[in-house]
Parts: sequence; C-alpha cells; structure tokens
Amino acid sequence: MYSEAAPLTTLLPIALFSGVTVIALVLSDYHQVRAGRYLFKPLASAAFIWFALSLHATSSAYGTWLLAALVFCLLGDLFLMSDRERYFLAGLGAFLCGHLLFAAAFYQLPSNVMGLGITLLPALIMLVFVWRWLIPHVNREMKGPVTLYILVIMAMLLCAGMTAGQPAAVIIIIGAWGFAISDLAVARRQFIRPSSRLNGVWGTPLYFLSQMVLACSVAFV
Repeated sequence: MYSEAAPLTTLLPIALFSGVTVIALVLSDYHQVRAGRYLFKPLASAAFIWFALSLHATSSAYGTWLLAALVFCLLGDLFLMSDRERYFLAGLGAFLCGHLLFAAAFYQLPSNVMGLGITLLPALIMLVFVWRWLIPHVNREMKGPVTLYILVIMAMLLCAGMTAGQPAAVIIIIGAWGFAISDLAVARRQFIRPSSRLNGVWGTPLYFLSQMVLACSVAFV
C-alpha cells in the first residue's frame, strides 16, 4: 500500500518537480519557445518514470508492465517534440505501444466482468465521437494508423474497467480516461487546428497528470 511503498518526503518532491516542469512546458508551448519545449518536456516525462520507480514498480508484474508503458510514453513524448511528420508517426507508434502495455498491466489484476460491461458503453460512445470528429480531417494514408490507434485506446479503457473492485481501480480508471482524453488535444493539433495554442493549455497538463496518476496506482496493487 501507499504508506509502505515510499515515504511522502520522497514522493512529494517528485510531484512538485512534475508540476513545475509541466507548467513551464505549457508556457513554453503557448509562447512558442521551442527551447523550452526541448528542455521541459523530457523532464516532465522523466518525472512519471521517477515516480513509478520510487513506488518500486518493478516489484510486481503489474508495476513492471506499467513501467514499460510509461517508458514508451516517454519515447512518444520525445518524438512529438518535433513537428516533422515522420516523428509524429514514430510518436504515434510509441504511444500505441504504451496504450497496449497499459492494457497488459491492467490485465494482470483480477478481472471484473461487470466492470467491463459498465465501461463498454462509454468507451463505445467515445469511439464513435472521435471517429466522426476526427476521421474526416485525416488524409487517406493516415486513416489506417489513426483507426488502429483509436481501437487500441478503447481496448485500454476496457481493460481499465475490468479492474473494478480492486484497490487501485479508481486510480487506474481515472488515469486511463484522462490519458485517452488528452490524446484528443494531440489529434486536434495534428489534424484539425495545428495553429491553435489552446491544444496544449488543457491537453498537456491532463496528459502528464494522468501519467502521474497511473504511476501512483502501483502503490495500491
């Protein structure tokens, strides 16, 4: 449990470090300071890895899978620092692996069929909404990868729902849905409103907070 995993004096500085670097990243992106993005984004990403390791993630199968997912998300963050399309594709692939690894982590916990049933409808609603909103703006070459990515997100949400009844379930579900929703900001920036600075104002904090929440779930497994 939390009190046994790591002392608050160890975790609080990491959480504060994460908050400061995320705020600095949001301000850098909003004011289009590229140097700030290249400095603060890796630091903000490293914070959720640091947080999971401080909670002894590698001491359980769940934590090991989750740590692997966080590492791929860090790689995705590094790729998405660039605006070039090939780096976006690399980032998409890294995050796709991250979502799959999160699903694999959630699957390590006892499954709750009722939780799956409750999650199915909202996940389907999100799937339909994202499809109708996003796909008309995606070029032909990207429709396949984007569709696959959307389906993988849905799979992750369903696996998160299956943890219902476990001590970490609420944290897992909140983190998984926050991560999925933050992806909409990335999609909007890439395909719909690339010039809008508002994408990062809400999407970036939500993404990093969700990663920290998922990292925190290790303490309750």
